[in-house]
Amino acid sequence: MKLTTLFFAVLIAGNALSQTAPSDSLFNTDQVVTVDFDFGTQDFWTTLTTNYENDLGETLTADVTITDLTGTRMYYNVEVDLKGNSSYTHPGNKKSFKVDFNDNIQGQKYHGMAKVHFNNCWNDPTFMREKIFFDYCQDHGILAPRVSYANVSMNGTFWGFYNLVEAVDRDFLDRWVDDDKGNLFKAGDNFGMGGGGGGSNAEADLKYYGDAAQDYGTRYELKTNEAENDWTEFIELLDVLNNSTDDVLANELPARFEWNGVLRSIAVDNLMGNLDSYIHSARNYYLYHDSTTFLWNWIHWDGNMSFGSYPAQTQNALTLAPTYVANNRPLMTKIMGIADLRTAYLAEYCDLHTDFTNTYLDPRIDSIATLIGPHVSADANKQFTLEQFTANITGDITVSGGGPGGSQALRGLKSFITQRNTSLASSLDCVISSVADAPVLNALHIYPNPTADVLFIELPKGASMKDLQLTDALGRRVDLRTNGSSVDVSHLPAGLYNLMLVTGNTPVVTRVEKQ
Repeated sequence: MKLTTLFFAVLIAGNALSQTAPSDSLFNTDQVVTVDFDFGTQDFWTTLTTNYENDLGETLTADVTITDLTGTRMYYNVEVDLKGNSSYTHPGNKKSFKVDFNDNIQGQKYHGMAKVHFNNCWNDPTFMREKIFFDYCQDHGILAPRVSYANVSMNGTFWGFYNLVEAVDRDFLDRWVDDDKGNLFKAGDNFGMGGGGGGSNAEADLKYYGDAAQDYGTRYELKTNEAENDWTEFIELLDVLNNSTDDVLANELPARFEWNGVLRSIAVDNLMGNLDSYIHSARNYYLYHDSTTFLWNWIHWDGNMSFGSYPAQTQNALTLAPTYVANNRPLMTKIMGIADLRTAYLAEYCDLHTDFTNTYLDPRIDSIATLIGPHVSADANKQFTLEQFTANITGDITVSGGGPGGSQALRGLKSFITQRNTSLASSLDCVISSVADAPVLNALHIYPNPTADVLFIELPKGASMKDLQLTDALGRRVDLRTNGSSVDVSHLPAGLYNLMLVTGNTPVVTRVEKQ
């Protein structure tokens, strides 16, 4: 398992992993950076919030002094603007923002980075979800930004304790992909909840909507080569994904992507309860088309709602099936529905699962908690109390105003790891005798769930479709319309149903949500 992880880490990052970069001196050592902005005007906050809330696309210039373990440096005429969706609801003025060092002074960079993000750790009492999640990605060969910490002041006033996050831009691509000339697409920031959206809430679901770039403008952003504005290869990828047969896709998808990286990225979202991602909300990822290999790379973004903190309707991140598929996620549907792709995915999942233990992660959590504890305590603008910070490291807490509907239970970091592993013990078999062996699920496999029309069924060995029964919430038998390996539920009223596989002495029951 460990050799497999190392192999794929090298495979994904290529030659770039053997290189050093100026940013290594920032991110390779746990530290808290001090950042002081001087905007030269007293009404800077009014300008920043006006620009953001009116979507003006304008930035505000500032000089900034940054002190880290390598020393103190001044950066002049940097551009600052606010960012975020849910994070903008953080109480008070502690909003997330991004900084461009290079826009006005060509070549001016902070540790080799033209841009960095300062995230306010919205809805995370521990301040660690994004840090732990992205560190785990980095350690296991998955493309994701690196995270440090910073105390931020603006015009001499302490503003808050922040995550300092590496931007996904040309510097990132040059460092981690060893190519920065290709097209980088970012999933749009529209909100989705696993059910498919349209209009202003259009999701970055990877569905095919036609051959015109304007058909995708509300779902994705082109972040490089904007002048050329060429969406041809991206749309072609979506066409192949959505309109090819399974036999074709079994070969085409691994040939068009850095495939192991894609599988590991999707698997880690599921494993670590990061549902504000493609697998559920269809947000917070990038796709990069390498201009030298012509392969598509999957890159993570925004991990602050990992460890099960995303309000995912009926989905419980603690008990999420390893092969969970939300509605309107064609990439997930193909991976789980094509035997060879599913086998490869489960092998990656099992490899990632090896280190997802309290033994592996608790010391890392404790180390970071010791580093940041005094800074969390000193942050009068934090969203939660110091007591909640301490409690949520080990166990669940209930908070008010953290998400839709008011109060919300936030999973503890350590308790999530324990309980997630307990759940996976009954749904994932990773006892394999060789790398070629496939892990298998011990339960009835269905997807997508929830569904509005068709439910695809994967039966355990020896079972058949005639062994299935469907009942409503009151236990009444419902007409089961099967067609090959699928069930038509389009005629059923919306609600919850139980799909039962009746074989042997112990029936297997799976909950189905009809939308």
